Order: sequence, then structure tokens, then C-alpha cells
Amino acid sequence: MTPAPTLQELIETVERDSPSADMLDLLATASSTVAQLEEVGDAVLGHFVDRCRRSGHSWTEISGALGVTKQAAHKRFSFSAPPTLERFTERARRAVDAAAVAARDLGHNFVGSEHLLLGLFAQPEGLAARALTEAGIDRGAVEAKVLEMVPRGDEPLLDNPLYTPRASMALQGALGEALRLGHNYIGTEHILLGLLRDRDAVAAWTLRELDVSADSIRTRLVEMVKSIAQQRRPD
Repeated sequence: MTPAPTLQELIETVERDSPSADMLDLLATASSTVAQLEEVGDAVLGHFVDRCRRSGHSWTEISGALGVTKQAAHKRFSFSAPPTLERFTERARRAVDAAAVAARDLGHNFVGSEHLLLGLFAQPEGLAARALTEAGIDRGAVEAKVLEMVPRGDEPLLDNPLYTPRASMALQGALGEALRLGHNYIGTEHILLGLLRDRDAVAAWTLRELDVSADSIRTRLVEMVKSIAQQRRPD
């Protein structure tokens, strides 16, 4: 097993990544680093919990392997309520709302990564939709691929569909991507970058099936962000 980074190694990482030696800059960098470590840890556990569930293991078995109560495991890794969207731009909020609409339109009583991907197309002027369009991807093609993996449902629909752990992690990942780029807001570009983090999610699978490279999309989004920042600089 690869050993976890030591305290000294983490301190050195913070000092290396901090924009300056100012104590407040170091503290802010440390906070961001710890948040990213927690996020990665949760993502790793969520990935294997999801695989256990798909393999037919019960919550009792999973909680036993994790060393926690069944209730704690279920609460942490089962479907969740919509995440808070304080830092999201209006366009990003509308894309998230559109994800819930997409889920209902497909007869799904949950909002997954695939629905978040579909929701991005509801904001055609957003950087995410523009990057996908440039890559030759349209909403119809994405929906068709999604339905190949997640068939249309026929059960009575909930008024407020719940978010899957992967969808919640993607939106949490959007915050991590915004921080990495030095942004104090979360736009559609950050949501798409958050979706690209999880290669096993339906959203990432869909893009691969449509011959879209996650790396190429990520590179293009970063280029767009930098271009906009340069345009806004004063002469």
C-alpha cells in the first residue's frame, strides 16, 4: 500500500503552493489543500461504495467494512438533497435546475451526473455548452447515449428528485476546480470540470462514447477562462 503523505510533506506542499510566505496566504492555501484531500478521500470511498452496491452488497455489509453504523454509511453515501449553491453564478444555477428537469423528462427519480451534463446545454452561452458544442457534441446525442445506459423510467415521479452521490461529488468538485483556477465563483465551466473528474460516472462514460476526450475539453475550458480574463484586464 502506498503510504499517505506525512505531516511534514503536507506542510512543504502548502509552503510550495502558497502564492507568498505571508501567514494568511499560507493559511488559505492550507485550508484549500485540506479541503481537496477530504474531497478526494470522500470520492475514493464513494467510488467503492457504489461498486459494492452494484455488486449486490447490502448496507449492513458495507457499513461493517467501513467500521461505521448502517445509518451512518447510508446517510453519507446514499442519495442526497440538492447541494447548496451559494457561490454558483445565475447561469450555473439555471443549469443545475435544468438537470432536475432533464431527470424528470427521462422518467428518473434522481439527479445523476448524466442529468447535470444534460442541464449544461440549457445555458448555450455558458462556457461548458460552448466547449461541448465546439467538440461536436449536442444535447440530443448526449441524451441518446444516456438512455443506452440508464433506460427511461416509468415510475411515478417525485416532486424533488434526489441527487446521487456522484452528482453531489461533481458539484463539490466544481468548487475545487474554481479554487484551483483562483475563482471566487462557480460557473458552468466549473461544473463540467467537476463532472470530468469522475471517469466512472455516467457523464464521463457518455462523453467517451461520443469520442470526446476529457483532457481536450478540460484544456479548452481553461483556454476560454484565460481568454475572458485577459479581455477584462484594463489597458
